[in-house]
Amino acid sequence: MPAPGFISRAELRAAQLERLRALLAALRAGPNVFQCARLDPLGETVWRPASLEDFCRRVPITTKADLAADQRAHPPFGTNLTHPLECYTRQHQTSGTTGTPLRWLDTPESWDALVDCWTEVFRAAGVGRGDRVFFAFSFGPFIGFWMAFAAAERLGCLCLPGGGMSSAARLRAILDLRATVLCCTPTYALHLAETAAREGLDLRRGAVRRLMVAGEPGGSVPATRARLEAAWPGARVADHHGMTEVGPVTYECPAQPGVLHVMEHAFLAEVLDPATGRPVAAGQRGELVLTTLVRAGSPVLRYRTGDLVQPRFAPEQSDAPPCACGRVELALEGGILGRVDDMVIVRGVNVYPSAVDEVVRRFPEVVEYQVQVRQPAGLTEMTIEIEPALDCADPDGLAARVQAELQAVFALRVPVTFVPPGILPRFELKARRWVRL
Repeated sequence: MPAPGFISRAELRAAQLERLRALLAALRAGPNVFQCARLDPLGETVWRPASLEDFCRRVPITTKADLAADQRAHPPFGTNLTHPLECYTRQHQTSGTTGTPLRWLDTPESWDALVDCWTEVFRAAGVGRGDRVFFAFSFGPFIGFWMAFAAAERLGCLCLPGGGMSSAARLRAILDLRATVLCCTPTYALHLAETAAREGLDLRRGAVRRLMVAGEPGGSVPATRARLEAAWPGARVADHHGMTEVGPVTYECPAQPGVLHVMEHAFLAEVLDPATGRPVAAGQRGELVLTTLVRAGSPVLRYRTGDLVQPRFAPEQSDAPPCACGRVELALEGGILGRVDDMVIVRGVNVYPSAVDEVVRRFPEVVEYQVQVRQPAGLTEMTIEIEPALDCADPDGLAARVQAELQAVFALRVPVTFVPPGILPRFELKARRWVRL
């Protein structure tokens, strides 16, 4: 069956064009000062593109640096606002892991549309009325926490907030309250399982059946996924991703684990070569570029997300067959493969964090790890520290086996050493395992 509300990709693309034209009309009528300054010099016809291809060809790329510069010049919120300030009711901000945090405002209408997107993430994972959803994080200014909570509430789930609690306290709440769904990062789900073992808490007596993970590529990395499902007996992983600037973007294919579908009713997606800016072919890796179609209050047009993806077919393709799940929305093989700017080149080999994670997570004796990147005399060097499990009888041998596997995969000698248990940092939010020295 095709995606709900659409007969084919051709009809989906036609609906996207109508929503894009409506969005552009709203931005001009606002007026949205930031967007008008970028589009007005391109001529009258840019405001009503003849096609999606026409829009992508004529409208310039937007970068995080563009948005940050606008907010610096016009503090505190910048000029990418389509309505007067009194129309906005929510403010969130980016994590700041890749630079200065961006502040983002939403109107009730934009917020409602994005919560609808998040409900689709839950629905695709089989989450709905009757589920008890535990949110294992403190509710700060980041948008995903609040939006996921609102979406679960909208679906009729019992929402269990876990802010302001230690990991041990969260685990006891998960078990005592019979939570069926756990929302957190892949790293924190593994840390909770590690804590459960240390505290003598048996996760097998719990009711968790779904691990809703995001914030890192791990949910679609096969070895990490297997590790998560082994650590939480009876639970299945559901990956997804999004960002403050655009909202929730993808949900995991119900029929093919590790494949993410872009919610194209809400986003116009492109996948471009980061170096040339040209569209990549089907099956090739490129950077995901998004235009928000349902967030008129604070939109982005052709925004470079920095996310590295591999589309099953070209987004501009209108004759692609439906997925095994019946959906016609763009499918990303392997989910988010990493960040474009996270790649390091070691002796001529491109090394992505997600690829290293896939190797290291094959070893269940490795509890945590850290990658150290150095550039002595301009030559990039990479080393890895691993933290073995308490019951690991041969840490030296474990380090040697991890090093051998890395060499087999990357054809690189990457020195691996071990550190005592409990030395490496643990993360509640996005893990920062890569350290540049």
